[in-house]
Amino acid sequence: MTKPAHLASLSQWQDDRFGMSLHFGLYSLAARGEWVRSAEQLSVEDYQSYYDAFAPEPGWAAAWARLARQGGARYAVLTAKHHDGFCLFDSALTRYSSMHGPARRDLVREWIEAVRAEGLKAGLYYSLVDWHHPDYPASRDRQHPLRHHPEAPARDAAGDWTRYVAYLHGQVEELCSHYGRIDSLVFDFSYWDFAGEKWGATELLRKIRALQPHCIVNDRLGNEPRKKIPRPSFAGDYEQTEQNIPQQGLRDDAGLPMPWEGWFTLTNSWSFSTTDQLWKSPTTIIRALVNCVSKGGNLLLNVCPDARGRVPDQAERTLNEVGGWLRLNGDSIYGAAAAAWPKPEWGRFTQKDRTLFAHVLEPVIGNITLPELRGRIRRGHVLATQAEVVVCDFWNPGVQTFDGPEDIFFNFARPTAWTYPLPDARDTVVAFELGEESEAQALCQRWDDARAQDIHSRLPIS
Repeated sequence: MTKPAHLASLSQWQDDRFGMSLHFGLYSLAARGEWVRSAEQLSVEDYQSYYDAFAPEPGWAAAWARLARQGGARYAVLTAKHHDGFCLFDSALTRYSSMHGPARRDLVREWIEAVRAEGLKAGLYYSLVDWHHPDYPASRDRQHPLRHHPEAPARDAAGDWTRYVAYLHGQVEELCSHYGRIDSLVFDFSYWDFAGEKWGATELLRKIRALQPHCIVNDRLGNEPRKKIPRPSFAGDYEQTEQNIPQQGLRDDAGLPMPWEGWFTLTNSWSFSTTDQLWKSPTTIIRALVNCVSKGGNLLLNVCPDARGRVPDQAERTLNEVGGWLRLNGDSIYGAAAAAWPKPEWGRFTQKDRTLFAHVLEPVIGNITLPELRGRIRRGHVLATQAEVVVCDFWNPGVQTFDGPEDIFFNFARPTAWTYPLPDARDTVVAFELGEESEAQALCQRWDDARAQDIHSRLPIS
C-alpha cells in the first residue's frame, strides 16, 4: 500500500533534523516581545502606531533564507500570523495585513520565494488565537489584551464563534492555495477548552490534506494529542516541545516513539528585543542539535529580525559557525537518529545505518570508553578530518580493568593511556564502522595485538 504523501514528507523532515524559524511582525517595532499587546493590555488603538510604521526593507527574506542555508538548516518557518492577528500575507478576509499597511507587499510570498531559491523547505506558522478579530472572545480569556476592559463582556456577547472559526479556516485555506507547495504548517496554540474541535480541527486538517497533501502539521490543534491512545484525528504529525529538550525521546501512552521537534530561541526572546542580548553560543546550539538527534528529534531554532527585517550581527556569526561545523560533521546529523546504545558519560551517540557517531563533548583522562561495544566496531576516524583514531583494549590488562568486559576503548593517538586535547572542543565527532557479531573474535584478536604494541610503546610509570 502506498504511504500517504504527508508521511513520506515526515520521514524526509526527520532526516533534515535542523530548521530555522522567524517571529516577525508588528511586535518587532515594539521590541518588547511578541506578547506585548497581552502583557501591557494594549488596545487596538494603542497598537496602531506599529501597524502604521511596519515596512520591512526589500531583500529581508532573501537575507534570512541565505543565512538559514549557510547555517545548515534544511527547512525554514515564518510567522504568517501571530496572536495579535496581523497577517504578513494577502488575505481576502481582512485588511489587517502587510498588503494594506505601509509595506504594501505580501511578505509571505517574499519569504516562500526566497526559501525555495535557497533550496530549503518552506514552512509557515499560524496562530489559532487572534486578539484583533471582533469575534474572538476577550472576557473569557486571561491572555487577551482586553480581558479587563469594562466593555469586553458586551463585546463578547455580540461575537460569533462560528464566524471566527470560518475566518480561521478561510485563512489557512488561503495559505494552502496561493503559494505553491507548503512543506509544513506550525499551529499555535491550544489551551483550556480552546482545543481540538473548538477549532473545527478535524475538518481543518482534512482541508490541509486536500490542498497540500505533502504538508506536515505539528501537534498544537490539541493539547499533546499525539500522546493519547486512541489518537484523535487532528493529532498532527509530530510533537513540538518549546524551550525544552526532553530527557529522553518522546513516546505516546502506548510506549511507541513519536516524531518530535525541540523549538527554542537563539536569545531568550521569541521576537526582536532591544534589552535581550543573551545570545546562546554556537557551542550551545551545536550541542543542543546533537542532543535532539541523539533522542530521535529535530531542532527548530528561532531567530529575531528587527522591524526592518535585518539580520543581527551576532545571529549571523553564530549561525555561520554552526553551519561551518555542520559542513564537516553533517553526516552525524542529517539522516541520523538515536543510537542502539545508551548515552556515554563523555558525550552522546547518533547513528546512521552501520555507522555509529561518537560525539565527544568532554575531555577524558586516558582512553575513551565505548560501553558494550567490544567486538562490534571495525575502525574509527574523526569525521571532520578523516584522521584515524586508535581502537584499543584496556591499556594495563591484568592490573587495572575497571570497565565492563563488553567495553572497548579508543583514543586520538598513542600511547592510548595518555590524555589528548579534543580536536574540536565544541563537539569532536568520531565515526565508527559497526561490524557484524560474527566478526567479534577476529576484531578482539586485532585489539589484543594493538594493546601489546601500545603497552610496549608507552612510557614507564614512575
